[in-house]
Amino acid sequence: MSLDALFQPFHLGNLQLPNRVVMAPMTRSFSPGGVPTAQVVEYYRRRAAGGVGLIITEGTTVGHRAANGYPQVPRFYGVDALAGWKTVVDAVHGAGGKIVPQLWHVGSVRKPGTEPDASVPAYGPMEKRKDDQLVVHGMSVEDIDEVVAAFAQAARDAQAIGMDGVEIHGAHGYLVDQFFWEGSNQRDDEYAGSLANRSRFAVRIVEAIRAATGPDFPIIFRFSQWKQQDYSARLVQTPEALEAFLQPLVAAGVDIFHCSTRRFWEAEFPGSDLNLAGWTRQLTGKPTITVGSVGLDGEFLQFMVKTDKVAQPASLENLLQRLGNDEFDLVAVGRALLVDPDWALKVREGREQDILPFSREALTSLV
Repeated sequence: MSLDALFQPFHLGNLQLPNRVVMAPMTRSFSPGGVPTAQVVEYYRRRAAGGVGLIITEGTTVGHRAANGYPQVPRFYGVDALAGWKTVVDAVHGAGGKIVPQLWHVGSVRKPGTEPDASVPAYGPMEKRKDDQLVVHGMSVEDIDEVVAAFAQAARDAQAIGMDGVEIHGAHGYLVDQFFWEGSNQRDDEYAGSLANRSRFAVRIVEAIRAATGPDFPIIFRFSQWKQQDYSARLVQTPEALEAFLQPLVAAGVDIFHCSTRRFWEAEFPGSDLNLAGWTRQLTGKPTITVGSVGLDGEFLQFMVKTDKVAQPASLENLLQRLGNDEFDLVAVGRALLVDPDWALKVREGREQDILPFSREALTSLV
């Protein structure tokens, strides 16, 4: 089994990576008040020192009143939080790595009473009431403009503190994805109807970030077919529909697509072995990141509930073959890196027997 494909450099304009290993974004909730701590700094530094080529941070909320949905999730706005992230950037760069923040707005997932301002309801494409109480504020065009501006400002701040690009979280049933999904977007304006119209919000975010940061600042866009609310959901059913969905995002300025799947080895459409990242690369010509249970023998869903299950290291043969065949360009590793900061180094040195297994207990601390 040749590891050459995984440890070849990757170059895209100013983004120069020593290998194809990407740390997947994983919410950790260890930032009180939204500010990354020294422990968070060390968490990311260890992964860079352990051989990860590109770190995509946990989701970081943009500067909008309803962006956050969970306790102790880091912010990407405010002097204190940005100073914390600058320390992270410097530590990662000092260890030889590259890093981008994942910019996030949870949308209608936000629950009543959530920090930082418990009085702010969720925001989403459509209003939702329960027992005559407002649960989700249906976004006006002015609200949309405000959120677009918040994403652009976050990207501008990321560039200012030395981040190597940004990732837009457009997946998993959060705000950007809520506009994509017909079930959660039944507005009656230019942001609804056809998939092209439902994509208008995302396109505007990409365009605003490109305008704010210039032509050379890498923009990664993460999308998924599945949603938190429905693991069997499919945004598009055919390669032709996928191409129609992606091309406006390419035109807006996306440089890399991060194609979120639960199992990287699964074919996306009948008649081809290509996964979602493979199809996206073929249809757009843009570099893609694959993700989904890389390096472990049990997928993440098993660990969403209390369990004694343990995921053991798994063979990379299928992954390496696909990467060597140029099906995709980069490989995002999630839980395997969460539990073992030296995963990439151990793989490269042939020390698979030393790779740590993953259990739910790993979620309770930063290592």
